[in-house]
Amino acid sequence: MLLAIRIENFALIDRLELEFGAGLNVLTGETGAGKSILLEAIDAALGGKLNSRAMRTGADRAVVEATFALNEAVMQWLQEQEIDLLDESVVVCSREMVMGQGTFRSRSRVNGILVNRQGMDRLRESLVEITAQGQTVQLGQPALQREWLDLYGGREVLEQRGRVAAAYEDAQRALQALEHRRSSEQHRLQRIDLLEYQVGELQTASLTTPDELEQLEQESQRLAHSVELQQNSYQIYQTLYQSDAGENAVADLLGKAESLLNDMLEYDAELQPILELVAEALAQVEEASRQINAYGDRLETDPSRLEDVETRIQDLKQICRKYGPTLADAIAYSQKIQTELAELTGSEQTLEALEQAHEQATTHLMQVCAQLTDLRATAASQLQARLVEELRPLAMDKVQFKVGILPASPTGSGADRIAFLFSPNPGEPLQPLASTASGGEMSRFLLALKACFSQVDPASTLVFDEIDAGVSGRVAGAIALKLHQLGLGHQVLCVTHQPIVAAMAEHHFRVSKEVIAHLEQISNGQHSQLRTVVRVTPLEGRQRQEELAQLTGGESAQSAIAFVESLLVQAAELRQKNTL
Repeated sequence: MLLAIRIENFALIDRLELEFGAGLNVLTGETGAGKSILLEAIDAALGGKLNSRAMRTGADRAVVEATFALNEAVMQWLQEQEIDLLDESVVVCSREMVMGQGTFRSRSRVNGILVNRQGMDRLRESLVEITAQGQTVQLGQPALQREWLDLYGGREVLEQRGRVAAAYEDAQRALQALEHRRSSEQHRLQRIDLLEYQVGELQTASLTTPDELEQLEQESQRLAHSVELQQNSYQIYQTLYQSDAGENAVADLLGKAESLLNDMLEYDAELQPILELVAEALAQVEEASRQINAYGDRLETDPSRLEDVETRIQDLKQICRKYGPTLADAIAYSQKIQTELAELTGSEQTLEALEQAHEQATTHLMQVCAQLTDLRATAASQLQARLVEELRPLAMDKVQFKVGILPASPTGSGADRIAFLFSPNPGEPLQPLASTASGGEMSRFLLALKACFSQVDPASTLVFDEIDAGVSGRVAGAIALKLHQLGLGHQVLCVTHQPIVAAMAEHHFRVSKEVIAHLEQISNGQHSQLRTVVRVTPLEGRQRQEELAQLTGGESAQSAIAFVESLLVQAAELRQKNTL
């Protein structure tokens, strides 16, 4: 329930604080007095769409703050959002609007914590439902009629519609895959031909290791210079270990030095480290001599092997130019195209497989759509009976109403086209609601529809903006009774021009415009300017009687007051009858 609202610099409102009560609350006033501004402020506090025109002219900051009584759904939302309570009985929703440097910004908060648009949309479902002017026009829209039918069907219908939406997405994905495959079949076949050629060429190349080319180039150098390498290795062996020319080799000289050091060691022990170094050098020279000798023995002059190596090098360089630039890149590319070729030629990617997948997805979609149609038919039967019952007290006791469910192409919302069919007079055929009902009948239909949803509506506050437009007399009295009846289970806020509706309210507010002198600060002092503001006054007693007299079209004369007094007595009797 909406307990209070505080507004600063919103539209024509400079400052306003207002408290609401349980049951039926009505707002009355002259046309254009600003009654709808209050409803727009409530919508703004709950995250409704705004632009810079929502701010009072000349203001750079505006605030709307609405305080609601807590309910179970709101408590659960607060826990999910990890928002602490400010008070154990209320939740505060606020909207701050700022205009700076030509840019309009607004922020929504709940209990002082910033909340995004999606979060506010979820919260408002548990707080307020606003039926605005012009919504009767939307009654004729098939999409909205389908939405209302599904909401009336409750959780079972909504869950089945969720399954339909998922099945529709699956069917669309399968169709897109199939159409893509069909449209790209020529390209696919061309790609397969190219990949098969490239895979064959790379497999023929027998690529093994990324460094094969470097190894082959080293082997090529060795084979091309094998004679020179043999000669040099023999010369090194002669120098290090054994000289055919009779000259002392390195090993001979080191051996002589080792012998002399051994003799000297008898007289000076400090030479021991030097002896060890020489001995180690002699051992290394002897080992190097053995290895260079073995190296020279292994070297072969093999022209045929050299030719094979050079040919392989050229083949690998050609592969690198086409698939490289390096051999490692060529090997990686070979693995990649083999995988791609397998995917393009695999059985799971065939047209037949995709056609079968699409057929299965479509069949499943039609099955879940048929189940949804059956659930909608059950809900439609219940809604028809309930709505007719709600319309009878609204001076429409002869009305006929039917929810037509016609087949349509499957979408994410099912395979049904919903049509509300209506006949207000006996003997007249059922026709689409929008082309049959008058403005007054549409208003009553919408009110009856809201009454049908009142038992399942999670919102604790229902807001109606001139739901009684286009009606008068007995019909207005029936609407007043229905609004009061709704107020027994919900808080109801209603903008009205009907005296009987206003008389039925537990709480009555008058909305008016007032022209005031506004002081503005200018460079050389203060300047007085006339400004229009909206004022809201709670009415009781004589003030309320005078306002009702104004609504009847008369002046505040004794005769008008007498009529209003009888109207209030009548309203009290109707309220008492409603509560029995």
